[in-house]
Amino acid sequence: MSRWDAEVIDSPEPSVAEHVQRYLATDGESGYMEGGVTNLLLTTVGRKSGRLRRTGLFFGQDGDRYVLIGSSFSGGPTHPSWYLNLLAEPEAQVQIKGEKFLVRARTAEGEERARLWRLMTSWWPEYDTYQARSTREIPVVVLERA
Repeated sequence: MSRWDAEVIDSPEPSVAEHVQRYLATDGESGYMEGGVTNLLLTTVGRKSGRLRRTGLFFGQDGDRYVLIGSSFSGGPTHPSWYLNLLAEPEAQVQIKGEKFLVRARTAEGEERARLWRLMTSWWPEYDTYQARSTREIPVVVLERA
């Protein structure tokens, strides 16, 4: 049995948990396109509990890599839990539609971050609004297949 076969705890946010369950039940037929943007399911290892945690997130693609924006609460002052979990354990599982696969996460920096930020805001301009109201630099996360 792989660590990814253990029980998974979905987001405590009710609307996100509902989205995750719809996505799972339909292999993304319902939930892959949400808000006009592509969505994936990300399962991380909880940095404190060691338990699997799952959430649904907007994503973009840069070649064969997947890109996430670490916004939380529309630009809130703290990083989202999924991002903090990836900092502690960069291996994660992704589901896109019906396909599940392992990824390794890293935070983009410098020019790569700037380029990927522009890419992501071209799909979801609200990220610029989130950054403007935030007291932190919102991270850009790159997921590469393991």
